[in-house]
Amino acid sequence: MDNKLDRGLFAFAADTDADVFTGYPEVAGFKGDHETGRDAAAAINEKIGRLKRLVRDAIAASGAEGLTPEECAEKTGIPRVSVQPRFSELKLLGVIVPSGVRRTNPSSGKSAVVWIAIEPVQGEAA
Repeated sequence: MDNKLDRGLFAFAADTDADVFTGYPEVAGFKGDHETGRDAAAAINEKIGRLKRLVRDAIAASGAEGLTPEECAEKTGIPRVSVQPRFSELKLLGVIVPSGVRRTNPSSGKSAVVWIAIEPVQGEAA
């Protein structure tokens, strides 16, 4: 498979020094100088490649209908707190784009952006 996700975008940062996370969106980022954010980013980096791929594949499999982060979390069974940041990373990587549609999140009643993949999943027609 030759797409953006397979070209080395899943770097694992084993070190927790702040400058290790300058690789965002390839690795999880964090805000501020708090150790908790740094520790959380380091912990998720152990799984980030798998999570990005699962999220991206779920979005791609939904086709033109797309998914909101909440819908993706429900569809994949991955907690929304783990799914939501992957959307930001995939957007910055140019793998997903907003569809121009918004849907209401059942949990909050608020409107959410629906995202679509710009590359089909391998084996699917473009």
